[in-house]
Amino acid sequence: MPFILITVLIDMIAIGLIVPVLPLIVGQFTSSPAEQSFWFGAVAFAFGFANFFGSPILGALSDQYGRRVVLLIGFSGLALSFFVTAIATALWMLIVVRLFSGAMQSNAAVANAYVADITPAEDRARRFGLLGAMFGLGFILGPVIGGLLGAIDVRYPFFAAGALAVVNWLYGWFVLPESLPPERRRAFEWKRANPLAALRGLASLHGVGPLVTVIALASLAQFTLHSSWVLYTTFKFGWGPAQNGWSLFAVGVMSALVQGVLLKHLLKRFTPRALAAFGLIGSMLTYLGFGLAAEGWMMYPVIIVGTLLGGGVTASLQALISNAASATDQGQTMGSVSSLNSLMATMAPVLAAPLLATVSHFPRGDWRIGLPFFFCSALQGIGAAIAFVHFRRHRAGTATVVA
Repeated sequence: MPFILITVLIDMIAIGLIVPVLPLIVGQFTSSPAEQSFWFGAVAFAFGFANFFGSPILGALSDQYGRRVVLLIGFSGLALSFFVTAIATALWMLIVVRLFSGAMQSNAAVANAYVADITPAEDRARRFGLLGAMFGLGFILGPVIGGLLGAIDVRYPFFAAGALAVVNWLYGWFVLPESLPPERRRAFEWKRANPLAALRGLASLHGVGPLVTVIALASLAQFTLHSSWVLYTTFKFGWGPAQNGWSLFAVGVMSALVQGVLLKHLLKRFTPRALAAFGLIGSMLTYLGFGLAAEGWMMYPVIIVGTLLGGGVTASLQALISNAASATDQGQTMGSVSSLNSLMATMAPVLAAPLLATVSHFPRGDWRIGLPFFFCSALQGIGAAIAFVHFRRHRAGTATVVA
Protein backbone atom coordinates (compact mmCIF):
# COMPACT_ATOMS: atom_id res chain seq x y z
CA MET A 1 0.00 0.00 0.00
CA PRO A 2 2.74 2.57 0.75
CA PHE A 3 4.24 2.06 -2.72
CA ILE A 4 1.03 2.91 -4.60
CA LEU A 5 0.27 5.81 -2.23
CA ILE A 6 3.64 7.40 -3.05
CA THR A 7 3.02 6.85 -6.76
CA VAL A 8 -0.38 8.54 -6.62
CA LEU A 9 0.98 11.40 -4.50
CA ILE A 10 3.71 12.25 -7.03
CA ASP A 11 1.20 11.89 -9.87
CA MET A 12 -1.30 14.27 -8.28
CA ILE A 13 1.33 16.87 -7.41
CA ALA A 14 2.28 16.92 -11.08
CA ILE A 15 -1.35 17.27 -12.20
CA GLY A 16 -2.11 19.83 -9.47
CA LEU A 17 0.74 22.04 -10.64
CA ILE A 18 -1.06 22.95 -13.86
CA VAL A 19 -4.57 23.53 -12.46
CA PRO A 20 -4.16 27.26 -11.66
CA VAL A 21 -2.49 28.09 -14.97
CA LEU A 22 -3.97 25.97 -17.77
CA PRO A 23 -6.84 28.43 -18.39
CA LEU A 24 -4.27 31.23 -18.49
CA ILE A 25 -2.23 29.40 -21.14
CA VAL A 26 -5.41 29.16 -23.20
CA GLY A 27 -6.01 32.87 -22.58
CA GLN A 28 -2.71 33.70 -24.30
CA PHE A 29 -4.26 32.56 -27.58
CA THR A 30 -7.68 34.25 -27.13
CA SER A 31 -8.92 37.83 -27.12
CA SER A 32 -11.93 37.88 -24.77
CA PRO A 33 -13.24 36.13 -21.61
CA ALA A 34 -16.01 34.43 -23.61
CA GLU A 35 -13.51 33.14 -26.19
CA GLN A 36 -11.18 32.01 -23.40
CA SER A 37 -14.05 30.07 -21.77
CA PHE A 38 -14.92 28.38 -25.08
CA TRP A 39 -11.39 27.26 -25.94
CA PHE A 40 -10.58 26.17 -22.40
CA GLY A 41 -13.66 23.98 -22.67
CA ALA A 42 -12.37 22.60 -25.98
CA VAL A 43 -8.98 21.74 -24.46
CA ALA A 44 -10.62 19.99 -21.49
CA PHE A 45 -13.04 18.20 -23.83
CA ALA A 46 -10.13 16.78 -25.86
CA PHE A 47 -8.61 15.06 -22.82
CA GLY A 48 -11.92 13.64 -21.57
CA PHE A 49 -12.96 12.44 -25.03
CA ALA A 50 -9.74 10.47 -25.55
CA ASN A 51 -9.75 9.17 -21.99
CA PHE A 52 -13.30 7.89 -22.39
CA PHE A 53 -12.11 5.47 -25.08
CA GLY A 54 -8.69 4.79 -23.56
CA SER A 55 -9.57 4.02 -19.92
CA PRO A 56 -11.47 0.72 -20.35
CA ILE A 57 -8.83 -0.50 -22.81
CA LEU A 58 -5.97 0.32 -20.43
CA GLY A 59 -7.95 -1.15 -17.52
CA ALA A 60 -8.48 -4.39 -19.42
CA LEU A 61 -4.81 -4.47 -20.44
CA SER A 62 -3.85 -4.11 -16.78
CA ASP A 63 -5.97 -7.21 -16.04
CA GLN A 64 -3.83 -9.16 -18.52
CA TYR A 65 -0.35 -7.66 -18.19
CA GLY A 66 -0.43 -6.22 -14.68
CA ARG A 67 -0.91 -2.76 -13.18
CA ARG A 68 2.70 -1.62 -13.17
CA VAL A 69 3.26 -1.56 -16.94
CA VAL A 70 0.04 0.41 -17.56
CA LEU A 71 0.99 2.94 -14.88
CA LEU A 72 4.34 3.43 -16.63
CA ILE A 73 2.53 4.11 -19.91
CA GLY A 74 0.43 6.72 -18.12
CA PHE A 75 3.44 8.49 -16.64
CA SER A 76 5.03 8.65 -20.09
CA GLY A 77 1.91 10.21 -21.58
CA LEU A 78 1.68 12.76 -18.78
CA ALA A 79 5.32 13.81 -19.09
CA LEU A 80 5.03 14.32 -22.84
CA SER A 81 1.76 16.22 -22.42
CA PHE A 82 3.23 18.63 -19.88
CA PHE A 83 6.39 19.39 -21.84
CA VAL A 84 4.57 19.96 -25.13
CA THR A 85 2.04 22.22 -23.40
CA ALA A 86 4.89 24.26 -21.93
CA ILE A 87 6.26 25.03 -25.39
CA ALA A 88 2.92 25.26 -27.24
CA THR A 89 2.61 28.15 -29.68
CA ALA A 90 -0.99 27.59 -30.86
CA LEU A 91 -4.30 26.32 -29.59
CA TRP A 92 -4.27 23.32 -31.91
CA MET A 93 -1.10 22.09 -30.18
CA LEU A 94 -2.85 22.17 -26.81
CA ILE A 95 -5.79 20.23 -28.16
CA VAL A 96 -3.69 17.59 -29.93
CA VAL A 97 -1.46 16.94 -26.93
CA ARG A 98 -4.47 16.65 -24.60
CA LEU A 99 -5.99 14.08 -26.97
CA PHE A 100 -2.78 12.06 -26.87
CA SER A 101 -2.43 12.35 -23.10
CA GLY A 102 -6.05 11.36 -22.51
CA ALA A 103 -5.68 8.23 -24.61
CA MET A 104 -2.56 7.08 -22.72
CA GLN A 105 -3.38 8.13 -19.18
CA SER A 106 -5.56 6.03 -16.89
CA ASN A 107 -3.54 6.27 -13.69
CA ALA A 108 -6.47 6.80 -11.33
CA ALA A 109 -8.33 3.72 -12.58
CA VAL A 110 -5.26 1.49 -12.42
CA ALA A 111 -4.34 2.79 -8.97
CA ASN A 112 -7.84 1.91 -7.74
CA ALA A 113 -7.51 -1.57 -9.25
CA TYR A 114 -4.09 -1.89 -7.60
CA VAL A 115 -5.63 -1.14 -4.19
CA ALA A 116 -8.47 -3.62 -4.84
CA ASP A 117 -5.87 -6.29 -5.70
CA ILE A 118 -4.21 -6.05 -2.30
CA THR A 119 -7.19 -5.27 -0.04
CA PRO A 120 -10.01 -7.43 1.41
CA ALA A 121 -13.50 -6.28 0.41
CA GLU A 122 -14.39 -5.07 3.91
CA ASP A 123 -11.38 -2.70 4.02
CA ARG A 124 -11.68 -1.18 0.55
CA ALA A 125 -13.70 1.90 1.52
CA ARG A 126 -11.02 2.85 4.07
CA ARG A 127 -8.16 2.22 1.65
CA PHE A 128 -9.86 4.04 -1.20
CA GLY A 129 -10.10 6.85 1.34
CA LEU A 130 -6.33 6.70 1.85
CA LEU A 131 -5.91 6.86 -1.91
CA GLY A 132 -8.21 9.86 -1.95
CA ALA A 133 -6.07 11.42 0.79
CA MET A 134 -3.07 11.17 -1.52
CA PHE A 135 -5.08 12.95 -4.18
CA GLY A 136 -5.77 15.60 -1.55
CA LEU A 137 -2.12 15.91 -0.53
CA GLY A 138 -1.20 16.25 -4.19
CA PHE A 139 -3.63 19.15 -4.40
CA ILE A 140 -2.13 20.67 -1.26
CA LEU A 141 1.31 20.90 -2.80
CA GLY A 142 0.64 21.00 -6.55
CA PRO A 143 -1.66 24.02 -6.99
CA VAL A 144 0.26 26.15 -4.49
CA ILE A 145 3.57 25.50 -6.24
CA GLY A 146 1.85 25.90 -9.61
CA GLY A 147 0.29 29.17 -8.51
CA LEU A 148 3.60 30.56 -7.25
CA LEU A 149 5.48 29.45 -10.37
CA GLY A 150 2.64 30.67 -12.59
CA ALA A 151 2.84 34.12 -10.99
CA ILE A 152 6.38 34.30 -12.44
CA ASP A 153 5.60 32.67 -15.78
CA VAL A 154 2.50 30.63 -16.63
CA ARG A 155 4.62 28.05 -18.48
CA TYR A 156 6.95 27.20 -15.58
CA PRO A 157 4.43 24.87 -13.83
CA PHE A 158 4.26 22.68 -16.94
CA PHE A 159 8.02 22.15 -16.99
CA ALA A 160 7.92 21.30 -13.27
CA ALA A 161 4.99 18.91 -13.78
CA GLY A 162 6.78 17.17 -16.65
CA ALA A 163 9.86 16.67 -14.48
CA LEU A 164 7.73 15.12 -11.72
CA ALA A 165 6.08 12.76 -14.21
CA VAL A 166 9.54 11.59 -15.26
CA VAL A 167 10.47 11.06 -11.58
CA ASN A 168 7.32 8.98 -11.14
CA TRP A 169 8.18 6.89 -14.19
CA LEU A 170 11.60 6.17 -12.67
CA TYR A 171 10.01 5.31 -9.33
CA GLY A 172 7.56 2.98 -11.06
CA TRP A 173 10.31 1.28 -13.06
CA PHE A 174 12.81 0.75 -10.24
CA VAL A 175 10.69 0.58 -7.05
CA LEU A 176 6.93 -0.04 -7.51
CA PRO A 177 6.06 -3.76 -7.19
CA GLU A 178 3.39 -5.52 -9.23
CA SER A 179 0.09 -6.13 -7.39
CA LEU A 180 -1.64 -8.61 -9.72
CA PRO A 181 -0.25 -12.18 -9.58
CA PRO A 182 -0.30 -14.23 -12.81
CA GLU A 183 -2.99 -16.62 -11.56
CA ARG A 184 -5.48 -13.74 -11.19
CA ARG A 185 -4.93 -12.26 -14.63
CA ARG A 186 -7.49 -12.33 -17.42
CA ALA A 187 -7.02 -12.34 -21.19
CA PHE A 188 -7.77 -9.08 -22.98
CA GLU A 189 -11.01 -9.02 -25.03
CA TRP A 190 -11.82 -6.16 -27.38
CA LYS A 191 -15.56 -6.73 -27.07
CA ARG A 192 -15.34 -6.08 -23.31
CA ALA A 193 -12.87 -3.22 -23.59
CA ASN A 194 -14.83 -0.86 -25.82
CA PRO A 195 -16.32 1.93 -23.68
CA LEU A 196 -19.99 1.23 -24.40
CA ALA A 197 -19.67 -2.46 -23.52
CA ALA A 198 -17.63 -1.51 -20.45
CA LEU A 199 -20.37 0.83 -19.22
CA ARG A 200 -23.05 -1.81 -19.84
CA GLY A 201 -20.99 -4.28 -17.83
CA LEU A 202 -20.64 -1.75 -15.03
CA ALA A 203 -24.39 -1.14 -14.92
CA SER A 204 -25.07 -4.90 -14.80
CA LEU A 205 -23.01 -5.51 -11.65
CA HIS A 206 -25.24 -7.06 -9.02
CA GLY A 207 -26.85 -4.60 -6.63
CA VAL A 208 -25.12 -1.42 -7.85
CA GLY A 209 -26.76 -0.60 -11.20
CA PRO A 210 -28.44 2.69 -10.18
CA LEU A 211 -25.22 3.81 -8.50
CA VAL A 212 -23.66 4.12 -11.96
CA THR A 213 -26.07 7.00 -12.60
CA VAL A 214 -25.20 8.51 -9.22
CA ILE A 215 -21.48 8.32 -10.02
CA ALA A 216 -22.13 9.91 -13.41
CA LEU A 217 -24.05 12.84 -11.92
CA ALA A 218 -21.55 13.39 -9.12
CA SER A 219 -18.67 13.19 -11.58
CA LEU A 220 -20.33 15.63 -13.97
CA ALA A 221 -20.78 18.07 -11.08
CA GLN A 222 -17.17 17.65 -9.98
CA PHE A 223 -15.70 18.13 -13.45
CA THR A 224 -17.96 21.11 -14.06
CA LEU A 225 -16.45 22.61 -10.92
CA HIS A 226 -12.94 21.81 -12.18
CA SER A 227 -13.71 23.40 -15.54
CA SER A 228 -15.24 26.48 -13.94
CA TRP A 229 -13.20 27.17 -10.81
CA VAL A 230 -10.35 29.32 -12.13
CA LEU A 231 -12.45 31.35 -14.55
CA TYR A 232 -15.28 31.67 -12.02
CA THR A 233 -13.00 33.07 -9.31
CA THR A 234 -11.34 35.33 -11.88
CA PHE A 235 -14.65 36.74 -13.10
CA LYS A 236 -16.26 37.04 -9.66
CA PHE A 237 -13.39 37.94 -7.32
CA GLY A 238 -10.55 38.99 -9.63
CA TRP A 239 -8.30 36.17 -8.41
CA GLY A 240 -4.99 35.32 -10.12
CA PRO A 241 -2.84 32.16 -10.13
CA ALA A 242 -1.60 32.64 -6.55
CA GLN A 243 -5.08 33.02 -5.04
CA ASN A 244 -6.39 30.06 -7.00
CA GLY A 245 -3.41 28.03 -5.88
CA TRP A 246 -4.11 28.78 -2.21
CA SER A 247 -7.81 27.97 -2.56
CA LEU A 248 -6.96 24.58 -4.06
CA PHE A 249 -4.44 24.13 -1.25
CA ALA A 250 -7.35 24.45 1.19
CA VAL A 251 -9.32 21.86 -0.81
CA GLY A 252 -6.36 19.48 -0.64
CA VAL A 253 -5.84 19.94 3.11
CA MET A 254 -9.47 19.19 3.86
CA SER A 255 -9.59 16.26 1.43
CA ALA A 256 -6.49 14.69 2.99
CA LEU A 257 -7.83 15.24 6.52
CA VAL A 258 -11.27 13.79 5.84
CA GLN A 259 -10.24 10.82 3.67
CA GLY A 260 -6.93 10.04 5.36
CA VAL A 261 -7.93 10.53 9.02
CA LEU A 262 -11.65 10.98 9.64
CA LEU A 263 -13.04 8.45 7.15
CA LYS A 264 -11.78 5.37 9.01
CA HIS A 265 -13.57 6.57 12.16
CA LEU A 266 -16.75 7.36 10.24
CA LEU A 267 -16.75 3.86 8.72
CA LYS A 268 -16.83 2.39 12.24
CA ARG A 269 -20.14 4.16 12.87
CA PHE A 270 -21.73 4.33 9.40
CA THR A 271 -21.92 2.05 6.38
CA PRO A 272 -20.51 3.14 3.00
CA ARG A 273 -24.12 3.42 1.80
CA ALA A 274 -24.99 5.92 4.53
CA LEU A 275 -21.82 7.96 3.95
CA ALA A 276 -22.52 8.09 0.21
CA ALA A 277 -26.17 9.10 0.54
CA PHE A 278 -25.77 11.83 3.15
CA GLY A 279 -22.49 12.98 1.60
CA LEU A 280 -24.32 13.70 -1.64
CA ILE A 281 -26.69 15.99 0.25
CA GLY A 282 -23.71 17.76 1.79
CA SER A 283 -22.11 18.16 -1.64
CA MET A 284 -25.32 19.65 -3.02
CA LEU A 285 -25.24 22.33 -0.30
CA THR A 286 -21.52 22.92 -0.87
CA TYR A 287 -21.94 23.73 -4.56
CA LEU A 288 -24.78 26.07 -3.66
CA GLY A 289 -22.48 27.82 -1.18
CA PHE A 290 -19.75 28.28 -3.79
CA GLY A 291 -22.21 29.87 -6.19
CA LEU A 292 -23.66 32.25 -3.58
CA ALA A 293 -20.33 33.41 -2.11
CA ALA A 294 -20.23 37.20 -2.41
CA GLU A 295 -16.53 37.67 -1.54
CA GLY A 296 -13.44 35.55 -2.05
CA TRP A 297 -12.86 34.77 1.64
CA MET A 298 -16.27 33.10 1.80
CA MET A 299 -15.02 30.28 -0.42
CA TYR A 300 -12.81 28.98 2.41
CA PRO A 301 -15.58 28.28 4.98
CA VAL A 302 -17.56 26.55 2.23
CA ILE A 303 -14.51 24.40 1.36
CA ILE A 304 -14.03 23.39 5.01
CA VAL A 305 -17.66 22.60 5.84
CA GLY A 306 -18.38 21.09 2.43
CA THR A 307 -15.47 18.64 2.56
CA LEU A 308 -16.46 17.53 6.06
CA LEU A 309 -19.99 16.84 4.84
CA GLY A 310 -19.22 15.20 1.50
CA GLY A 311 -15.62 14.02 1.64
CA GLY A 312 -16.46 10.32 1.93
CA VAL A 313 -18.73 10.06 -1.11
CA THR A 314 -16.16 8.99 -3.71
CA ALA A 315 -14.43 6.35 -1.57
CA SER A 316 -17.77 4.89 -0.47
CA LEU A 317 -19.15 4.61 -4.01
CA GLN A 318 -15.88 3.13 -5.31
CA ALA A 319 -15.90 0.51 -2.56
CA LEU A 320 -19.50 -0.50 -3.36
CA ILE A 321 -18.65 -0.87 -7.07
CA SER A 322 -15.36 -2.70 -6.44
CA ASN A 323 -16.95 -5.16 -4.01
CA ALA A 324 -19.56 -6.09 -6.63
CA ALA A 325 -16.84 -7.10 -9.15
CA SER A 326 -14.78 -10.29 -9.18
CA ALA A 327 -11.07 -10.45 -8.35
CA THR A 328 -10.16 -10.97 -12.03
CA ASP A 329 -12.23 -7.99 -13.21
CA GLN A 330 -10.95 -5.19 -10.98
CA GLY A 331 -8.93 -3.51 -13.74
CA GLN A 332 -11.83 -3.72 -16.18
CA THR A 333 -14.28 -2.44 -13.56
CA MET A 334 -12.12 0.43 -12.36
CA GLY A 335 -11.33 1.24 -16.00
CA SER A 336 -15.08 1.36 -16.70
CA VAL A 337 -15.59 3.76 -13.77
CA SER A 338 -12.73 5.87 -15.10
CA SER A 339 -14.27 5.77 -18.57
CA LEU A 340 -17.58 6.94 -17.12
CA ASN A 341 -15.75 9.75 -15.33
CA SER A 342 -13.97 10.62 -18.56
CA LEU A 343 -17.30 10.79 -20.38
CA MET A 344 -18.48 13.24 -17.74
CA ALA A 345 -15.18 15.11 -18.03
CA THR A 346 -15.89 15.37 -21.74
CA MET A 347 -19.38 16.73 -21.17
CA ALA A 348 -18.45 19.09 -18.31
CA PRO A 349 -16.46 21.69 -20.29
CA VAL A 350 -19.07 21.60 -23.05
CA LEU A 351 -21.65 22.58 -20.43
CA ALA A 352 -19.42 24.80 -18.28
CA ALA A 353 -18.09 26.93 -21.13
CA PRO A 354 -21.47 28.33 -22.26
CA LEU A 355 -22.57 28.75 -18.63
CA LEU A 356 -19.44 30.80 -17.93
CA ALA A 357 -19.75 32.71 -21.20
CA THR A 358 -23.35 33.56 -20.31
CA VAL A 359 -22.35 35.23 -17.03
CA SER A 360 -18.89 36.56 -17.97
CA HIS A 361 -20.23 40.07 -18.69
CA PHE A 362 -21.80 40.56 -15.25
CA PRO A 363 -19.97 42.92 -12.86
CA ARG A 364 -17.54 41.47 -10.35
CA GLY A 365 -19.31 40.06 -7.28
CA ASP A 366 -22.66 39.50 -9.03
CA TRP A 367 -24.39 36.37 -7.64
CA ARG A 368 -25.43 35.28 -11.12
CA ILE A 369 -21.79 34.44 -11.96
CA GLY A 370 -22.36 31.38 -9.75
CA LEU A 371 -24.56 29.76 -12.43
CA PRO A 372 -22.15 26.82 -13.06
CA PHE A 373 -22.23 25.91 -9.36
CA PHE A 374 -26.01 26.16 -9.14
CA PHE A 375 -26.07 23.63 -11.99
CA CYS A 376 -23.67 21.37 -10.01
CA SER A 377 -25.88 21.63 -6.92
CA ALA A 378 -28.90 20.46 -8.93
CA LEU A 379 -26.94 17.47 -10.27
CA GLN A 380 -25.93 16.39 -6.76
CA GLY A 381 -29.50 16.74 -5.53
CA ILE A 382 -30.74 14.40 -8.27
CA GLY A 383 -27.95 11.92 -7.48
CA ALA A 384 -28.81 11.99 -3.78
CA ALA A 385 -32.45 11.24 -4.53
CA ILE A 386 -31.52 8.25 -6.73
CA ALA A 387 -29.11 6.94 -4.07
CA PHE A 388 -31.68 7.16 -1.27
CA VAL A 389 -34.30 5.31 -3.33
CA HIS A 390 -31.79 2.61 -4.38
CA PHE A 391 -30.48 2.02 -0.85
CA ARG A 392 -34.01 1.83 0.54
CA ARG A 393 -35.00 -0.76 -2.10
CA HIS A 394 -31.77 -2.69 -1.55
CA ARG A 395 -32.42 -2.76 2.20
CA ALA A 396 -35.99 -3.93 1.65
CA GLY A 397 -34.84 -6.63 -0.81
CA THR A 398 -32.21 -7.89 1.63
CA ALA A 399 -34.77 -8.08 4.45
CA THR A 400 -37.11 -10.11 2.21
CA VAL A 401 -34.35 -12.61 1.30
CA VAL A 402 -33.35 -13.02 4.97
CA ALA A 403 -37.00 -13.57 5.95
